[in-house]
Amino acid sequence: MTTRVVAALVSASFSVSVFAQGFERTPLPETHPLVGTWRIDLPDQKCFEEYVVHTDGTKSSQSADERNESEVMISLVPSTSGFYKWTDRIIKNNGKADCSGSNTALGHVAVNFVRVHPSGKRFLLCEAEDMKSCYAEFYRKSK
Repeated sequence: MTTRVVAALVSASFSVSVFAQGFERTPLPETHPLVGTWRIDLPDQKCFEEYVVHTDGTKSSQSADERNESEVMISLVPSTSGFYKWTDRIIKNNGKADCSGSNTALGHVAVNFVRVHPSGKRFLLCEAEDMKSCYAEFYRKSK
């Protein structure tokens, strides 16, 4: 998969309408494996994306000139197949372009599944609870 395609997928993720279902961010314990700073480098675009997952159930992100803040619902434990469900809703956006050249709309909701490497130093971002659906690998910058 080309870096440009990965960048577009990472930036857009899966749009899902969960407004009718309600949305309540999930506070996370400090020991949750996704708390911390995560990054993916996109060398073909000379760009990177970085996520900072906070214990209060929010996430800050940057992708090229775009800066977002989100509320997140992340499962506290992985499913029986080993994936964390991660639902993300954009609550603040600076309106600038991301690595793929697009802009993520305020209120955008993405639902993904994350498989954390046993080392805790990497995770795969996936469309479903299926390794074949994974399209991006992030590495931990800091806890």
